[in-house]
Amino acid sequence: MTSLATPLGQPTPTSAPAAQPFGARIVVGLLGVLLASLTAGLNGHVTEIAMTDVRGALAIGHDEGTWLTVLYEATQVAAMAFAPWCSVTFSLRRFTLFAIGGFALLALLCPFAPNLESLLVLRTLQGLMAGCLPPMLMTVALRFLPPGIKLYGLGAYALTATFGPNLGLPLAAFWFEYVGWQWVFWQVIPLCLVAMAAVSHGLPQDPVRLERFRQFDGIGLLTGFPAICALVIGLLQGERLDWFESPLICLLLGSGSLLLGLFLVNEWSHPLPFFRLQLLKRRNLTFALITLAGVLVVLGASMGVPTEFLAEIRGYRPLQSVPMVLLVALPQLVALPLVAALCNIPRVDCRWVLACGLCLCAGACLSFSQLTADWVREDFYLPMLLLVVGQPMAVIPLLMLSTSVIAPIEGPFASAWFNTVRGFSGVVATAVIGALGTAREHYHSNRLVDHLGNASQAVELRLQQIAGLQPGADSGAHWQHLAEQARQQAQVLGNADVLLAMTGLACALLILIPILPQRAYPPRPVAPTH
Repeated sequence: MTSLATPLGQPTPTSAPAAQPFGARIVVGLLGVLLASLTAGLNGHVTEIAMTDVRGALAIGHDEGTWLTVLYEATQVAAMAFAPWCSVTFSLRRFTLFAIGGFALLALLCPFAPNLESLLVLRTLQGLMAGCLPPMLMTVALRFLPPGIKLYGLGAYALTATFGPNLGLPLAAFWFEYVGWQWVFWQVIPLCLVAMAAVSHGLPQDPVRLERFRQFDGIGLLTGFPAICALVIGLLQGERLDWFESPLICLLLGSGSLLLGLFLVNEWSHPLPFFRLQLLKRRNLTFALITLAGVLVVLGASMGVPTEFLAEIRGYRPLQSVPMVLLVALPQLVALPLVAALCNIPRVDCRWVLACGLCLCAGACLSFSQLTADWVREDFYLPMLLLVVGQPMAVIPLLMLSTSVIAPIEGPFASAWFNTVRGFSGVVATAVIGALGTAREHYHSNRLVDHLGNASQAVELRLQQIAGLQPGADSGAHWQHLAEQARQQAQVLGNADVLLAMTGLACALLILIPILPQRAYPPRPVAPTH
């Protein structure tokens, strides 16, 4: 196993906080941080799904409305990179309470925003608060949980990646259909109050360490934060603005890449960095980060493409897609602890568990890629069952592999790496799926148009069939109906190609397993020496 010793020539980690006895209060605090992290993730997904209805309620145009989601996502991902440093400096308990309280307050204010500009500011700040919460969950799990149950705590963290995102659609449908659009924002407030009470009671109060500002990484903050924000905005707005045909996208991606390079160079030599690049020398961590990025892209497509297909091709409202999404979400409450228990058995090599999980995800995507325009919600159920088992089997081993080479004192650095990669991978997944889907849809559209142009008899026959279905319409309406059918078919074929590409990505990740990671054994308490 990779050594945990600090390499020569590298800055020595700051002293660890005093060890706290594990007990019921720590469990309450952990549950509070878990609830806050799930709430932060839910808020982003619910508002994104319900944004069409929210725009209608607030009389906001489509282009302006996209910025409500994009700015939230940008500051959320950027905050994940810097929150662990803040939690050590201002104390874990105080910083977590500040983030939860700020997040809830901004949620309360959002529906009362008098104009679009003020709502954009509120959403940007709320994303900043939301991004601070998931790193706290991993930090708490790594620091406080005893070795024998640490994997179960990491399984709780995995809920934020597998369970939480899948609840976005059901909640968005419920709030808008039955309660009111304001609750798309307000839903987090009761949960945040419960989380604050649990964190306040359960987490111990560490001393504030303001002396860390003497070595504050100002250059890192001034280069890293805008770099991440620029890249996230460029990736999420690239599809709408036609990528490199837009000067704004070129500026965002170019400047973001340059600033990111400067940030990484600075972090390598800074005595108190936000990111410890030297950790990437540990093969298990590097492998886990690479594979995590790929797995999240695969999972994003395997859940996003079917729901988009049902909405755009079959005309489903969000409420009608809820059973399919809950089929994957709810079993995670059982599947994640079971997979954690499996990986906690010393005889079980978690690399084999990971391989099985990737195979199941690949099988689900391959099944999805057979979709046709006639598919309905029930046709997706069987592949979704593969995801029920495949998701936790792909995520839990990655958490185990990455944390096996991390000492508790290095927890904040590991949390910064893992959460930033996780957040940025979600953005990359959205961009890749959108760009690939559009490119393949255009390809199939051109092929279909060429085919129709070379098959005049088939076109006439199809127009006659349409005329039989629409006896009162003129020939122009018949041609319009045929064009719409061709567009839908091109979109279906484009979706199938995206899912087939995700199958290939999952298989490519399988190839890395025998090459990069070393075997990781479940954490166990160290026997005292006499």
